[in-house]
Amino acid sequence: MNVLLAEANVPPILNVDQANSVIVIKRSLGHGYAGIDNELYTDPKTGMLFSDAKAGLADIIAAVKALVAS
Repeated sequence: MNVLLAEANVPPILNVDQANSVIVIKRSLGHGYAGIDNELYTDPKTGMLFSDAKAGLADIIAAVKALVAS
C-alpha cells in the first residue's frame, strides 16, 4: 500500500479492473449513495453475491476451505 495513503488514513485504491475475476458482495442492485452506476458490476469478470457483507464473506471463506479440503 502507498505509504502516503496509509498516513492520510484513507482507503487504498484497488486495481480490480486488472484482476482475472472479482466478487462483489452487495445487499441489492440499488444505486449507492451518489446514485452513480458502477461499471464493475456489469463487467463479465465480476460475480455478484447478494448478501450482508459479513455473512457473505463467511460463506465465501467456508466454500473455499471446503474446495481446498476436497
